[in-house]
Amino acid sequence: MNDYVPFQTPNLVWDSTIAIYLFLLGISAGSTLLAVLYKRSRQLAKPSESWIIRSTAIMAPGAIIIGLTLLIFHLARPWTFWFLMFNYQFGSVMSMGVMLFQVFMAVLFLWLAIIFKDLIATLIVRFLPKLKFVLGLIDIAAKFTNLIELLLALLAVALGAYTGFLLSALISYPMLNNPVLPILFLASGTSSGIAALLIAVLVIGKVSTHSDEVSFLHKFETPTVLCEILLLFAFFVGLYFGGGQKTLAAVNALSGFWGSVFWIGVVLIGLLFPLITGQIVSEKTKHNKGFIVLLATAGVIGVLCLRYFILYAGQLTIA
Repeated sequence: MNDYVPFQTPNLVWDSTIAIYLFLLGISAGSTLLAVLYKRSRQLAKPSESWIIRSTAIMAPGAIIIGLTLLIFHLARPWTFWFLMFNYQFGSVMSMGVMLFQVFMAVLFLWLAIIFKDLIATLIVRFLPKLKFVLGLIDIAAKFTNLIELLLALLAVALGAYTGFLLSALISYPMLNNPVLPILFLASGTSSGIAALLIAVLVIGKVSTHSDEVSFLHKFETPTVLCEILLLFAFFVGLYFGGGQKTLAAVNALSGFWGSVFWIGVVLIGLLFPLITGQIVSEKTKHNKGFIVLLATAGVIGVLCLRYFILYAGQLTIA
């Protein structure tokens, strides 16, 4: 199988568009989960001033909207999009995913409306005074903030895991039909959320590297990377010792072009480089903005490579 042409492998069902879609959903789910955890753990008096929450307010819905747009134009008949959005099929993993991120987006926007109510009030008074009743609705929703946050965190976890369930629905591919995949994608999505937030708060927010927000995100970095390594190990050990086509799928995936993507892009750049470098450099370097952004960028690249690797290498071998 090592003579295949990358990106044009036989039996290809899903291509690059799906890889980017899964990558963006992971960032959205991961950043949202971290933003909710930060707000709840710090009991912020003015959460709208937090750059973690500000970044999530743009990044989380933005990533999903971009991902969905790519998915829509990837359809053979893009104009059937509205039919797919509202005609749910409970036996379809894709359809259940559509329902999941619709609920996720609704709860996310509600949570953000509560946090940024003052900004919304200013905009409504200035540009759309007839919509003042919306402010009253936000006040009512604010009474259920605790419930909304718990629901949003749960939905973020579900969305992160869904990216793996979507691929595992391709049951004719031994590598993709793997129970570890949803947990692996949840962990890697959280990792990409941490990295994306670090880049946003440091580069756009210009937050100090010694700030509480950066410190909070750092606490999750190493445990998440270690979790990814453990899950990848479990993923391939289970696959290799599964026998038959499962063993062949593992061998095919870890060799050739996509094997290089895994060992260099996922393992070396995405996992080992940030993990080892972060442990051996001086304390001064650890708090250098450029260094933190470099490691975060490596993390994002690693997660993107993982999505491509799992998608394409997973379709090399059929049961």
